[in-house]
Amino acid sequence: MDFPISRGIGARFEYLAEAGSTNDVLVTAASGPDAAAWPDLSVIVTDTQTSGRGRLGRTWLAPSGKSLAVSVLLRPRPATGPLPPNRFGWFPLLAGAAMTLAVRSVVQAAAPGDDDEPRHEVALKWPNDVLIDGYKVSGILSELLPDASGLCIGAGLNLALDEHDLPTLTSTSLMLVTGAVPNPDAVLAAYLTELRTLTASFLAADADPVASGLHAEVTALCGTLGTAVRVELPGGHDLVGTAVGLDPDGRLIVEDQTNGELQAVAAGDVTHLRY
Repeated sequence: MDFPISRGIGARFEYLAEAGSTNDVLVTAASGPDAAAWPDLSVIVTDTQTSGRGRLGRTWLAPSGKSLAVSVLLRPRPATGPLPPNRFGWFPLLAGAAMTLAVRSVVQAAAPGDDDEPRHEVALKWPNDVLIDGYKVSGILSELLPDASGLCIGAGLNLALDEHDLPTLTSTSLMLVTGAVPNPDAVLAAYLTELRTLTASFLAADADPVASGLHAEVTALCGTLGTAVRVELPGGHDLVGTAVGLDPDGRLIVEDQTNGELQAVAAGDVTHLRY
């Protein structure tokens, strides 16, 4: 498979016919003896990933040739100095926003709807899943390099899965939504372009999510906000309430339905509740 458009966006672009995990491959390469050969915005992609990983240690499997697994290396360097540790938490949200924008552009081009309302809703589920009409089409997993010199952002995108291929009842694919097999290069190029643009703006504002507009962008794209949610917190506790916003560190602010208190959630498995 060739990716002529995407190759022109990544600083280094490698297509693998098969990979266990593109994140594992990229993390190993970018932190090994040849790390200098893997600059910022290096990309590894495959359409056959055999040992993919999702959030919370879940496995991620898809039939060969019907999905994309892509990992992007970021070595963020704001103009004023090293990236503050608390700003790294914004990159999973940034990547989720980039994938949401890319998927939205593909879906709206294929099924535009009318002038007032798009035919399909494409939204970000906090922290970094992309949903079409409430069904998951993409998930993102970010990992710091062992020496903290950068991070690897892995994304899985369901391209051409049919009803029998879907991993869960709450999944979908671009083909099922649009009625046609999408061009993998066009979709990937859209994602890489959005990722590059959002990252550049974030770093140009010294990694300030508010000044860069990233906080506003993620807030606008996040379908979790304003929704009743159940958050499975680390330790086995559940928080049920309404997601009301994002704090300056990108944490989800939930109004607890039992006492009305606001709680900031840094990590947890979120379920959108529909009554």
